[in-house]
Amino acid sequence: MTKNNDPCDSPFARDVIEGLSRPQKRISSRWLYDTRGSELFEQITDLDEYYPTRTETAIFEAEANAIARSLGRGAVLVEYGAGALVKTRILLDALEAPGGYVPIDISGPFLKKAAEDLSSDYPDLKVSPVVADFTKPVDLSEAPGDADARVGFFPGSTIGNLEDDQIISFFKAARASLGASARFILGADLKKDPAILVPAYDDAQGVTAEFNKNLLVRMNRELGADFDLGTFDHEARWNDSASQIEMHLVANRPAVLNMCGAAFNFETGETIHTEISRKFDLHSLDQLLQAGGWTRQQTWTDPKSYFAVMLLGPDSPDRLN
Repeated sequence: MTKNNDPCDSPFARDVIEGLSRPQKRISSRWLYDTRGSELFEQITDLDEYYPTRTETAIFEAEANAIARSLGRGAVLVEYGAGALVKTRILLDALEAPGGYVPIDISGPFLKKAAEDLSSDYPDLKVSPVVADFTKPVDLSEAPGDADARVGFFPGSTIGNLEDDQIISFFKAARASLGASARFILGADLKKDPAILVPAYDDAQGVTAEFNKNLLVRMNRELGADFDLGTFDHEARWNDSASQIEMHLVANRPAVLNMCGAAFNFETGETIHTEISRKFDLHSLDQLLQAGGWTRQQTWTDPKSYFAVMLLGPDSPDRLN
């Protein structure tokens, strides 16, 4: 069978066309993370305004031994949406004889480089990268180590990029993939003053703006779109009723986008909604976790309660029904 190499028939193209056809145009945040997008996000995590990464990292540095003790010997880390692996390394250093590491990410080149770097620094660790969309079921049949020792690992507050139904679906799929005996380490950003939140997603240096507009660059390169980057501005908004930051690309003048044989009209002020970043309270998060088949067993936070790292265990089986 001949493989279809038409970029306009790719999952990316289909998602973009469907999203730009909506009254409120939107594109899934997963498409922000091509190789350049992943690199820009790692730059964002080092910005003064962006508190989540350094806050969560500090929790892992302070509590790594306690977390490791709760996981026991031979734990196999399965990381969803692997990034620069800073927190991964902290946890691996604390674990007793880790049984393996399985990073999962949609960006193949970025994942390959990260896995190679980790393998070089941990020559005795079995590293098995998987290129996949982690929001869907992932085949772990080739994963190293003891299947009963698997630990889902989802740091970085990425859970906040998902809607309620997506969170529930993700955790159900993760429980099915990881196995009945698995545990899970989750990082989540907590509710706080919007005066702290908004600058974290609209930094003074403009790195987050470049990260957001890189989606347009990717569409031009991969899908033959004709976006003029100067027509769109980055904007971060706080939605208080939904308790979330929303990232938008805002048209600063009327424009027509041509892509894959379709035309999309933009009026001044019209936006493409590209990402949400939800901020949780633990009670509402518990309800979502339980609906997905997990229960929170332990929680570690920073002194200001900006962020939480949680150990999850399987909930009762009937929760999945």
